[in-house]
Amino acid sequence: MHLDNIIRFDKVNLLRSQTKVLNDLSFSLSEKRVGIIGHNGSGKSSLVRLINGLLQPNSGNILVHGKNPSAGPQKMSADVGFIFQNPDHQIIFPTVEEELSFGLINQGYSKQQAQEKALGILVEHQRSDWAPKAIHSLSDGQKQLVCILAVLVMEPKVLILDEPFSALDLITRYQLLNLLDTLPQQVVMISHELETLENFDRILWLEGGKIFQDGTPAEVLPEYYASARKFRS
Repeated sequence: MHLDNIIRFDKVNLLRSQTKVLNDLSFSLSEKRVGIIGHNGSGKSSLVRLINGLLQPNSGNILVHGKNPSAGPQKMSADVGFIFQNPDHQIIFPTVEEELSFGLINQGYSKQQAQEKALGILVEHQRSDWAPKAIHSLSDGQKQLVCILAVLVMEPKVLILDEPFSALDLITRYQLLNLLDTLPQQVVMISHELETLENFDRILWLEGGKIFQDGTPAEVLPEYYASARKFRS
C-alpha cells in the first residue's frame, strides 16, 4: 500500500482538558469513501480534525497521503479540504467569487489567476451566474455547495466533511451526495444520517475514543441501528 494514497494513524492518543478523547487509534484508510459514525462524545470530530492539523495528537503518528498534518491546517490545505456542519461558520467573504478565490490566493495564485480558476469551477458545476452573488442571498444548501467548491478549487487529495447535511432538506442533501460521488478525491465523512453512508466503501464506528467496529456499510450499519434502538428503549 503506497503512503501517497492512504490516511494512516499509528497508536494515536488525544487529550482535551485532561480527558482522553482518542485512545491508541491505529488504522489505515485507502478506500475512496469512508464514513465515520458514533454516538455523541465518541471522538468523531476530534479524529477528523487530526487529519488536517486542526488538532495535534498527544502521542502517536499520523500520515495523510504521505504528509504529516502536524504542519497545521494552512500547510495541509493543499492536501486536505475541510467542510464544517454550518456553512456560516466557514464562509468569510461577501460574494461567491471572493470566497472561492481566497484559498487560491493563500496558495500563491495572483488575484487574476484565482478569479479565473474560481470562475472555472463555477462553470464546471453550472453555477457561473453565482460569481457576483452575495452569499447571504443563497439558501443553506447553496451556501454548503459554495463551501465545497471553495475547497475543491484548491484540488486537495482528501475531502473531510463533518455532518455537512444536517441542516439541509432531503432533496438538497441527495444533490450534494450525488456531487460527492463524482469526485476523484478521497472522502471522509461524519454523519448521523446513516442512509447517506449506505453506498460508502468503509465505515468506522467509534465509541469512547476507540474503534468499536470497522467494515462495510452492510456489516456495520445494521449493528449501529440495533444499538441505537436499544439505547432509546
